[in-house]
Amino acid sequence: MQIDIQARSFKLTRSLRKYAEGKLKASLSSCQDRLRRVVIRLSDINGPRGGADKLCHIQVVLPGMPDVIIEDTENDMYAAINKATDRANTVVNRKLSKKKLQARHSQPLRRHLTA
Repeated sequence: MQIDIQARSFKLTRSLRKYAEGKLKASLSSCQDRLRRVVIRLSDINGPRGGADKLCHIQVVLPGMPDVIIEDTENDMYAAINKATDRANTVVNRKLSKKKLQARHSQPLRRHLTA
């Protein structure tokens, strides 16, 4: 799984980068071998004015399926990352399970012939 972390409207610190990457890897550990790429965009929408303006946007690229897009806005960037990665885990696992179930149901039935 390729991870791309970007910051918009502020300088991305090493500790924030490590935190976001670690949280993402932990959240998607059960399915990371089935993911192509994950892009995390962190933004400070209002700049120094404050408020609930820390945005974590996550795009998960799944092979043969539409991308999963998750966004969360909080007062604190770490809280935004926590909530967004937790939701990404839920949505990605649900989509992968659904795809696996659909693939199982689309296979033709095999009949065993006894001689």
